[in-house]
Amino acid sequence: MAATERGGLRADARRSSARILEAAQQVLAEDPTASLERVAEAAGLARATVHRRFASRQALLDALVRDLTDRYLAIIKEVRVKTAPPMVVLHRATEISLRLKYGHPFVTSLTPTHESPGAPAAHPEIVEGLEILFTRLHEGGYTTTSDPAWARVVYLALLQEVYSLPADSPSLGLGDDADADDEVEARVGLLVTTLLGALGGSPRR
Repeated sequence: MAATERGGLRADARRSSARILEAAQQVLAEDPTASLERVAEAAGLARATVHRRFASRQALLDALVRDLTDRYLAIIKEVRVKTAPPMVVLHRATEISLRLKYGHPFVTSLTPTHESPGAPAAHPEIVEGLEILFTRLHEGGYTTTSDPAWARVVYLALLQEVYSLPADSPSLGLGDDADADDEVEARVGLLVTTLLGALGGSPRR
């Protein structure tokens, strides 16, 4: 088989896998017990195609978690954790992470905390990125906590709590005309203010 033909087959396989993962996220968010057959139907693919890509339901769930982890890894790169102003990094990373959680509710529920098996937050590159951020925040005088590992744990716990907070919570202070962007902004503000208070700092930029 020619190299170009093999490359075309690999590209088709990647596209099929992406369609399956997207369909799975939507279907399983509505019904966590949905079968691979329902996922195949939603993806517009034959059942055999889905079974070739994912031999079991668990294999599909594992792939969804890996896909979510890849998205979080992309956040670390996008926000330039080593070079951008640390408070900007904190705000931006929190905003993108919350949007990612709301866009992938089912997969997020599979790893509810950073201690869950396979949790994206436990990935070494994500751990490193967050600890670099909290080291820079401490060096910049934004926090008094000198232990970046502890700061990371506090941040991840708050991120989950803020994500789970009902939209009508007084802590968010949202009006009746608030839209989705207003809600995310309020959640980011609440997390950052609470986090810096817990770590002995202030929200100055």
